[in-house]
Amino acid sequence: MMLSLEQGAHLVSIARKAIDTVVVEGRVIEEDSLPHWSGGSDEFLRRRRGAFVTLNKPDGELRGCIGIPYPLKPLWEADVHSAVGAALHDPRFARVEAKELDSLTVEVSALTEPEPVEARPLELPSRVRIGTDGLIVTGKDTSGLLLPQVATEMGLTPETFLSLTCEKAGLPADAWLIGKVKVLRFQAEVFVEATPRGSVGGLRARV
Repeated sequence: MMLSLEQGAHLVSIARKAIDTVVVEGRVIEEDSLPHWSGGSDEFLRRRRGAFVTLNKPDGELRGCIGIPYPLKPLWEADVHSAVGAALHDPRFARVEAKELDSLTVEVSALTEPEPVEARPLELPSRVRIGTDGLIVTGKDTSGLLLPQVATEMGLTPETFLSLTCEKAGLPADAWLIGKVKVLRFQAEVFVEATPRGSVGGLRARV
């Protein structure tokens, strides 16, 4: 189900409120306190989808990114869970403080359900579409995920994208070539604030 720009902007507003509330008040918002949606049916919020929320500093430096890759929760709930995680629980960063809230941009990625890439190891790069596919690599007791926009922002080739996803899983960079890992791909509709608390654009969305 494709999301409109207005729906994407609403997801960003939900993530923003979830972050503000948990950082300032120390509580997680419930469904009845979500920002008001005036765009008609809210069925899109109740569909089960994976979601990631990314926080960036003004210079574009990452400040937090957490998500749920599989469609286990309604989209609104996955959005809230990911927003709280990005603000408080990304192990790479300290918790976001209230004084930072007005200087961070919020980005929400609504994911399609991951699907296995059925191919021999040497054929995998030809099945990865840079700018469209995100990747999940799973090995024994470990997994790693990179969103589609990572490959675009870093100018990666399919081969380097596969290698970096393996490294994200704590595996050797060439694990995908050995054939002992499972590779899945997914797509994302991406919506991001142009400036902190500013207008939301969806030009980076890829499906």
